[in-house]
Amino acid sequence: MVITFLLPFYPWHPVGGFRIVYEYANHLVAKQHKVRVMHARWLGNNCNNVNIKECLRMKAGKLRDTFFKPNIAWQYIDPKVDLQYVSNLNKNNIPDGDVIIATSWQTAEYVLIYPLCKGRKYYLLQSYETWMGPEDRVNATWRAPIKKIVIAKWLYEKGLELGVSEYEIKYIPNGIDFNKYCLINNIENRPKRVAMLFSEYPWKGCQDGIAALELAKKDNSVLEAVLFGIYSRSKAIPDWIDYYREPRQDVLVRYIYNGSSIYLCPSLIEGWGLPSAEAMACGCAVVSTDNRGVRDYAIDGYNALLSPVNNPRRLANNLHRLINNKQLCEEIAYNGNKYIQNYTWKKAAELLEQYISILK
Repeated sequence: MVITFLLPFYPWHPVGGFRIVYEYANHLVAKQHKVRVMHARWLGNNCNNVNIKECLRMKAGKLRDTFFKPNIAWQYIDPKVDLQYVSNLNKNNIPDGDVIIATSWQTAEYVLIYPLCKGRKYYLLQSYETWMGPEDRVNATWRAPIKKIVIAKWLYEKGLELGVSEYEIKYIPNGIDFNKYCLINNIENRPKRVAMLFSEYPWKGCQDGIAALELAKKDNSVLEAVLFGIYSRSKAIPDWIDYYREPRQDVLVRYIYNGSSIYLCPSLIEGWGLPSAEAMACGCAVVSTDNRGVRDYAIDGYNALLSPVNNPRRLANNLHRLINNKQLCEEIAYNGNKYIQNYTWKKAAELLEQYISILK
């Protein structure tokens, strides 16, 4: 098949949802399909429902993209994958193919009006994107007559709630690259250190995460913490917490996970929590909010400790439990490491290939 993925912009920095698309592209070309990934320089609806600072950042990024050649340095992409960069996603910029896959509500709006020569139409839903788009337009793309792939069970349930037929939606969970995210340090030998992804997006809940770390530090002076992300170090990060900016995804993040006993996820909402799953694969005990996106693989009390969103104290209590109970911490970590092995890219790619190969 000739398969086209549509992405709403070019990711200079790591973006979890984009990594999922590139992983699928890598596995599909390995199966002898021809795969192209189209990146738009500009989408007119990008600034909906975001604050002024974020909108200005988007526009500055588009200006930069106009004059500098993009380069994806944070993710391996098979040379056989055809990466294309276009001014917009108008139909004249999109080559014909057998299958075309939208990856966001903005790109879905384009796919819906493409002629059939662009390919059979699919929609990869990685979150319920009302945090970055108007609810009515987001919902309209869910309800549109297009085959849908969701990465999490809660998104499948959301689709049914919005009136999507069960015959029009397919659940395919993400995979983990176990060559990249794996144990390189024994779980028993780790310091009392907590790792956390830092983001400026409010729904990532990093203020709650830092507050939880501060509370846990008061009760456990030996506690260490390390944050990592794509941003410059924020003044909101206390001096006692280490910070790594833009660590190489295939090297330093793995070392951060493997150098930590616990991974903390304070997110308010997640599609399918990728960093928490990667941390499990690297042997961290996961402490997370019940943000729905970890439910596919995180079982409270067995391979993770979960608590309500917007509650730093409850996160801190769970950190305290693991810091002061080495046996429990190791048990949670071992169970998580074993359970997450079920989520392979081979399995995910085979399910996707089967779904988009079927004419319905």
